[in-house]
Parts: sequence; structure tokens; C-alpha cells
Amino acid sequence: MPLALHALTVGAFGIGVTEFVIMGLLLEIGRELDVTIATSGLLISGYALGVTIGAPVLTALSGRWPRKHVLVGLMVIFVLGNAACALAPTYAWLMAARVLTALTHGTFFGVGAVVATGLVAEEKRASAISIMFTGLTVATVLGVPFGTWLGQHYGWRATFWAVTLVGLVALVVLAALVPQDRARPEISNWRSDLRAIARRPVLLGLLTTVLGYAGVFAVFTYIAPLLTQIGDFHEAAVSPILLVFGGGLVVGNLFGGRLADSNLVRAMIATLAALAVVLAAMTFALDSRIAAIVFTGLLGAAGFATVAPLQMWVLSKAEGAGQSLASSFNIGAFNLGNAIGAWAGGMVIEHGPGLGLVPMTAALFPLLAIAAALTAVRASKSTALTPSCNSVQ
Repeated sequence: MPLALHALTVGAFGIGVTEFVIMGLLLEIGRELDVTIATSGLLISGYALGVTIGAPVLTALSGRWPRKHVLVGLMVIFVLGNAACALAPTYAWLMAARVLTALTHGTFFGVGAVVATGLVAEEKRASAISIMFTGLTVATVLGVPFGTWLGQHYGWRATFWAVTLVGLVALVVLAALVPQDRARPEISNWRSDLRAIARRPVLLGLLTTVLGYAGVFAVFTYIAPLLTQIGDFHEAAVSPILLVFGGGLVVGNLFGGRLADSNLVRAMIATLAALAVVLAAMTFALDSRIAAIVFTGLLGAAGFATVAPLQMWVLSKAEGAGQSLASSFNIGAFNLGNAIGAWAGGMVIEHGPGLGLVPMTAALFPLLAIAAALTAVRASKSTALTPSCNSVQ
């Protein structure tokens, strides 16, 4: 595999760390900036909304630019945004810097995937994409626990300075190693792309993604206070427990992909049902330290087992839309779920039954996602049986 592909992996690693590491630092940020846990949690919502808006908009606006220039420009924004996070004197400044950084997320992965496939022979394209996304996986498994440890020992600003350094390394290697485009990017018709994405099965699939991930992030956003205040762990234990979450993520991601290859619809329903069960049971598991650790791993496994089935459903039903735009909408859907979940968890903490019942409340989201998924399946069958719809598609 060419070195340029590993340059994309470094960029993916940095973006993954900056998105997820803040979950382990909510307590430290809240104490220094004098805000509540729920208010700190809105920093996840702000980032996720930035991804949701920035992914399709920047992908469409940058469609005519050379892809290397797009990637380098996005990494410049990423570096500036994380440096602004590290320097943030107030909560509002930190929120604005998080949103700025988030604008790069979806477009980097959308454009990066296209660049990755162009760096290798046709028979190695799937492997090239998986190598790039390995950066995101490694960020969750290793980068987030290390960033949490760094922030707990040297202050949360040190974590953002470390991510800024990763961004600078990624910027240099992208500029040095990624080749210039051999041909101008193909310009898609955004109106026809939007018509394809606006099909009922696609929209219902996106809704399923939003609801499923709202359940995951209603809990994952507040994993540090859940472990320390409900599970009675010391704050220093949060970082190693996040390693367990990362291990579950890897297993779940692989299992969800294999399940989706055999039966896509069954995979969607089964993984969402497993997520609902894990979230509901986690309410009681937090009373035992061993069970709390086990269920943190199961949360990672169940949550990320849904990724491949949901992504495959949306992309398969969005046939006819540009690949980059369809992919960016799906990334936006995942992050909109992140935003809603973080907000909903905060509402339960401040205005509802409290922190201890966040997992039980979160279990309602995947149940709603199952209802949306079944409706999407029925809509897809109805569309396939309607000749007029087939002629339009």
C-alpha cells in the first residue's frame, strides 16, 4: 500500500480523537469552565451538529476543487480549530472552536475515501478504504483512552494541544505524499443527487441511523460521570475502562459487517435490538464494578455493530446519487444522532430522573429505530412493486 494512504490514516486518527476524547474529559472541563455536566455534554452536540451541517455543504461546495487541495485545506482548519480549543478562555469559545473543527470531519472522510481508492489497483480498493478508516478505529481504541489520561494528569488543554500536533503531522504528510489529481473530479448533478437521497426508503434509513446513534451517545457522552458517580470508580479508572469500550467497538464493527453481508434487514433489526437490551441492562450493571466494565465493552460492541448495516442500507437505497454526497449525508445522520443523544442525556440528568437512569431512557431510542427500520423495509418493498416508482428511479 502506498505511503499516501497511511497519510490519510493519520488524518483520520486525529479527527477520531478530537471527536470522542471529550467524553472522558467532561468532569475536568466542567470544573475549570464552571459549567454543569449536562452543559459540558453539549460540546458533543455542538461538534456533531457541525459535522451534520458541514459534511454535505462542504462536500458540495468543494466538488470542483482538486481533492488534494481539499484534504490539505480541511487539515488546516482542523489544526486551527484544535488550537483554538486548547486556548479557549470560556465555554462559548470552546463551543465555537469545536463547531469549527467539526466542519472538516464528514468531508475529510468522504473525499479521503475517494482518494484512497484512486491510490491502489481496483482489486485493492476495499482494503484501501479499510486502512484509512483504521485511523478512526485506532483513535477510539487507543487515542481516546490516552487523550483522557493525558487530560486528567496534565489538564484537558494538553489533550487538545496533542491533537493539534497530530493534525500538523497529518497536514505535512498529506501535502508531501498525496499525489495531485490525475484528472478533474467528476461533477455530479446535485439536484438529481438530492432527489435520489430524498426517496422514502433512504430518508427512513437516515432516520434509523439518527435514532440508533442517539441511544449510543446518550450514554457514551456521560460515561465518565456514570462510571465515577454511579459506578463508584475513581476518575483514574475511566481511561483504562475506555480501552474496554474500544475493544468492544472493534469486535462489534466486524460482527456487524459480517451479519450485514449475510442478511442486511435482519442485521439492522438484530443489532438495534441488541443495543436496546444492552442499554436497558446497563442501568442495573452499574451497581457492580465488574458488570459495569463488562457492559461498557458491550455498549461499544452493540453500538458499533449497527454501523455497517445502517450504512449499507442507506448507500444501497441512495443508488443514483453521487458517492461522496450520499456518504456525507450518512455521516451527517450518525452525528445528528450523536447530538440528539448528548442533548437527551443532559435533559435526563438535569430535568428528568437523573444520571442513574440515563441508560434506561437511552434504550428507547433503538426501539424507535427498529420501528423506523421496519417502516423503511416496507417502503422499499412498496417502491419495488410500483412500476411508476421504478421508472422514476
